[in-house]
Amino acid sequence: MTDQGPERAHRRPRRDAELNRERILAAAASVMLRDGRHAPLATIAAEAGVGVGTLYRSYADREALLHALEYRAYGLLNRILDEIEGRDMSGLDAIGWFLSGTLTVGDQLILPLHGAPPLVTPEAVQARREINRRVDLFIERGHADHTIRAEINATDVVVFSALTTQPLLHGADWELIAVRQLTLFLNGIAADGPLDLPGPAQTRQDIETAFSRRASAGQ
Repeated sequence: MTDQGPERAHRRPRRDAELNRERILAAAASVMLRDGRHAPLATIAAEAGVGVGTLYRSYADREALLHALEYRAYGLLNRILDEIEGRDMSGLDAIGWFLSGTLTVGDQLILPLHGAPPLVTPEAVQARREINRRVDLFIERGHADHTIRAEINATDVVVFSALTTQPLLHGADWELIAVRQLTLFLNGIAADGPLDLPGPAQTRQDIETAFSRRASAGQ
């Protein structure tokens, strides 16, 4: 009989802790979407099926929890981008796939543009920069393959995603409404789109500057 006791005992608590953290984050995103950013942490713990003490061992306070949710959201967005990069599609289709993907995980996206406190750590700034870089590549592809006419940038796409992934309070069928808006957006940037965009376009740096101002003001 192989003695795996010490190693197995060491590995299991670590795995349990990881599962608890994921349950807490998924529950927090769901509860905050339903009850707002200031939902009681006890409610989040109950929804996750863990004790409040377990929640506090993973996240010292609400701010730490919100920051963890933001990093998790960047991971979800990068997974969508990974899926797109693994497929052969036009630039316009890539933008459409990205926006459709964000709608699918919209209830899990706790991000500054959704009202979460903006993280301005080097890691968070780099995560946003990388997501923008990857979306810009799809736009460049669309210009090269002539499926995108409009002079848009990644910030235009990210802002549109932030708008469509936050359901209107009294929207009758937000899924249908959001898909219609997504289609209108794609028609507007397509090679045969009829309208020119008003400018100037907001840039990633404009967004970062706004985040830094809010963080400095303690909001």
